Amino acid sequence: MAYDHEEQEQLATLKSWWKQYGNLVTWVLIIVLAAYAGWNGWNLYQRNQAAQAGQLYEELQKGVAAKDNQKVQRAAADLQGKFGKTAYAQMGALAAAKSAFDTNDLNTAKTQLQWVADNGSEAFKAIAKIRLAGVLLDEKAFDQGLKLLEGQFPEQFAGAVADRKGDILVAQTKIEEARAAYKLALEKTDEKNPARQLIQLKLDAIGGAAKAAA
Repeated sequence: MAYDHEEQEQLATLKSWWKQYGNLVTWVLIIVLAAYAGWNGWNLYQRNQAAQAGQLYEELQKGVAAKDNQKVQRAAADLQGKFGKTAYAQMGALAAAKSAFDTNDLNTAKTQLQWVADNGSEAFKAIAKIRLAGVLLDEKAFDQGLKLLEGQFPEQFAGAVADRKGDILVAQTKIEEARAAYKLALEKTDEKNPARQLIQLKLDAIGGAAKAAA
C-alpha cells in the first residue's frame, strides 16, 4: 500500500503541475510541430521550385541551340515570372540577352541584362553590368557605359571591369586613361587567365606604356 500511496502522490503532483503548465506546454509543442512541418514544407517547395525552374531552363537551352530567339525569350520571361529568385532565372536572362544580341535586338538584350543587374546575386549582377556596358559601347552610349561600371564589384571581376572601361575609353579616344585601365586589368587578371593575352594586345595596340613626361 505504501507504493500505491506514493504513486497517488506523484499522480496528484503531476495533475497539479499540468493544471498550472499544461496549456503552455501544449502551445509550445504546437509551435514546435508547426515550425517543423513548415520547415519541411518549405524545403519541399524549394526543391519543387528548383526542379521546375531547371526544366524550364533546359527548354531555354534547347532554344539557344536551335537559335530560336523567340523560344529563348519566352522561356526567360517564364523563369523570371515564376522562378525569379532562382539562379536559373538569372542564368536564363544572361542567355536570353546573348540570344537577343546575336539577332541584333539590342533593346531586348539590354532589358534582360538590366533585369539581372537589378535582381541577381552579386556575381550575376557584375556579369550583367559588364555585358550591358559592352552593349552600350556598341550603341556609342559611352558615358552610360562608364557610369554602369562605377561603384563596388566583387574582387574577382576587377580585371573584367577595368578591361571594359579601357574599351570604352579607347572609343572616346581617351588613350592615356585607356592605357591606365588596361594596365589595371592586367594587374587584376590572373596570369593563367587567357583573357590576359587579349588585354595585352589591346594595350600594345594603343602604344603600351604611357609616354614619359617632357
